[in-house]
Order: sequence, then structure tokens, then C-alpha cells
Amino acid sequence: MYCNFLEHAAEYVKQAVHEDDAGNYKKAFTLYMNALEYLKTHLKYEKNPNIKEIITEKFVQYLRRAEEIRAILDKRENGPNLSGGATQSNVVRPNTKPKSGEAGDKDDPEKAKLKAGLDSVIIKEKPNVKWSDVAGLESAKQALQEAVILPVKFPQFFTGKRQPWRAFLLYGPPGTGKSYLAKAVATEADSTFFSVSSSDLVSKWMGESEKLVSSLFQMARESAPSIIFIDEIDSLCGQRGEGNESEASRRIKTELLVQMQGVGKEDQKVLILAATNTPYALDQAIRRRFDKRIYIPLPDMKARQHMFKVHLGDTPHNLTEKDFEELALKTDGFSGSDISVCVKDVLFEPVRKTRDSKFFRKTSKGMWIPCEPTEKGAVNINLQELDAQGLASKIVPPPITREDFDKVLRRQKPTVSKADLEVHERFTQEFGEEG
Repeated sequence: MYCNFLEHAAEYVKQAVHEDDAGNYKKAFTLYMNALEYLKTHLKYEKNPNIKEIITEKFVQYLRRAEEIRAILDKRENGPNLSGGATQSNVVRPNTKPKSGEAGDKDDPEKAKLKAGLDSVIIKEKPNVKWSDVAGLESAKQALQEAVILPVKFPQFFTGKRQPWRAFLLYGPPGTGKSYLAKAVATEADSTFFSVSSSDLVSKWMGESEKLVSSLFQMARESAPSIIFIDEIDSLCGQRGEGNESEASRRIKTELLVQMQGVGKEDQKVLILAATNTPYALDQAIRRRFDKRIYIPLPDMKARQHMFKVHLGDTPHNLTEKDFEELALKTDGFSGSDISVCVKDVLFEPVRKTRDSKFFRKTSKGMWIPCEPTEKGAVNINLQELDAQGLASKIVPPPITREDFDKVLRRQKPTVSKADLEVHERFTQEFGEEG
């Protein structure tokens, strides 16, 4: 019932703007105040923080205009020469006329509210993850390029019966780079990118969740070419008929099925990209909607070697190519996330050495670096004593060594079990394809 408050507010705002433009400030003031009362009441019940923020902005805008009109009316009462026409040209009026998609639109104000709430899922700035940053997964990258890059750059390739893939399911163990691959797609594609999770689409209010799904696809069509990325899709689309399935969950799945069916036939410029760690948990009908179901496995040796280099970046180190090869061999069974955590830990090793060292030496550039007591120029001094002498800015940690990696790897274990891998490999044999 609380949605009616927003509808009433929209109607009052529409009338207020009309009277405001006509110079009937007394009527406009009353109408603005009525609208503010309804907006204030709606804010008490609104649970979505994104929608709440948008409505609050409109509330402030209308309140500011109401205060300006009150000032005009006060001047009229106190000053005989200030008529409506004379004052109107001196007043700076904000753009209080609601735009499309805002309160007061001629369209359904509830739809406008839902679209406003989904504005936050649009990635306006590209994530800056390139194809070259994604190690391995050549077949997955090739399939996504066919679906995303080629149709935009070479539309003449896709005529007649040759149409690009429209829906991809990326599945595999946690930490293998499914979301990272989606970021690369967002970077490389010249498309509007919608990144959503179950929390963006699930609402406690009866009937609102499926409307959010419908609004999401409508926005994607209006912004085409566009990509909708649904992370952890299994949380939205589990098997139907399960004992713990709610009525709201069934309606969301039905709406998603309807919308995805439309994407495949009518919306040639909307791509659906979804990721899951538990593909067997997906509803069968949802699974069939995905043209391509690509297994994102644990990285192979070459990919792990590349990941160590990418995560180290330009941090000073003295590792050789052979060291990277040996590290890749030692980390068989590690996911991309495991390697990322490993390198992050290694990056702190030089800091720990600097913190605990009892000896430092001065370099030719005047910087102090921790060293062994036997090294030439070693001075028996610690970090706190150097800091006390005002040399804090002259202390630099040593470069990363192979021993730093060995030390961290002795205490780190892979997070993906063999049982997890067997489940995904079995799913691939039945329904998917290798990435």
C-alpha cells in the first residue's frame, strides 16, 4: 500500500509545477507542501537504500523550491511593488519538472521507482581488466569475443541465420576467475554493462522482485547494445519444487525465464552473462536458456605462471623465469584466488623483514635497506632507531625473493577440494564445454 504515497506525491508535484510556471505561487506552495508530506511518509517505509537516496534528493529539491516560493509570498505581503510578474524574473528556479523515469513521469511512477533503484547496477566506468590480464581460458575468451566484440565491430559478419551467442553460463570452482572474466568483457565491449546480484533483484515486498527483473531487462533493451551480468545466479534460480522454495522465488524464476526467452528471439543486442559455483543447483529450465555453458577450471601451469607475474606487477623482486616456472609447478591445484592471496602475503614479507631487522646498510642513493650482519656496510640499528633519527622516509624494504614465496607456500593450502572438481567435471561431461 505504501506505493500509493509515491503516486500521490507525483500527482501533487505535477500540479505544483504547472501552477509554479503560471506564476500562481500560493497554489503552487500548497501543492508542493502536500507532495512533500507524501514523500516524507513514503521514506518511512522505503527499504531499498538506492531508491531512498533518489527520493531524498527529490524531496530536498522540492523543499528548496517551496522555500523560495514562501520568500516570494512574504515579499509580496511586505512590499507593495513586488508583484508576481516582477519577482518571477529575479528568482532562480531549479528544474523541478520531473524528467522521464522520475516521480511525476506520465509513465507508471512505480516503474520509475524500480528503474531508479536499478541505476546503481550500471557500471558507468570500465573496470580496466583486459583480455591479456585473464590467464588461460582461451576457449571462453574466444566465445565471448564472438558474442560481444565481433558483432559490434563487424556487424556485417552476422546476417541471415548467423547470429551471435546471446546467453553464457560461466561455472566452476570458487576463485577461478568467472567474475574477473566478466570484468574483462565489460572493459573490452563497447556496451552498457549491468552487473547484478541476487540482493539487487530480491525484495521483501510482494510482487516487486519480478518487477525488478522486468525493469532490468527493459533498461538493458533501452541501452542496447548491453550486457547483463548476474553473479551467483544459483541463489536466484535454484531447482523449482524444492521444499524450501518460496512463492516469491518461483515468480522471480518465471519472470527471468520469460525475459531470457525474449532476449534470445527479439533482443539481438542484449547479452546475458551469468556465473555460478554450483551449476547442479540451477533450475533445468534456466540452464537450458544459456546457449553456451562454459567450464572455468583451475588454472593450468602456464596460467599460474602468468598470474604470479601479473599479481607481482612492478614490485621490486629478483625472481627469474625459472623461479616462476617452479612456483607454477608447486601450486598445482591452486585457484586464481589462491594465487592472488599467496602473492598478497608475499608482498608483505619485505615489510616484515624491515620491521624485524637489527641491521641496515646505506645504499649509494642514501637509502637504508635491511641486511645481514655480515654484509659490507651493515650497521647495528633497527627501524625504530632510524625513525627516531628522522630517517623514516629514507628506509626501503628489500626486493622480494624466491625464499619469500617458499615461506608463504609452506603455510598456504589450496581451497578447492577434489570432490568439488569432480562435481564440475561431471557437469561438464553432461551439459557443458571446456573453457
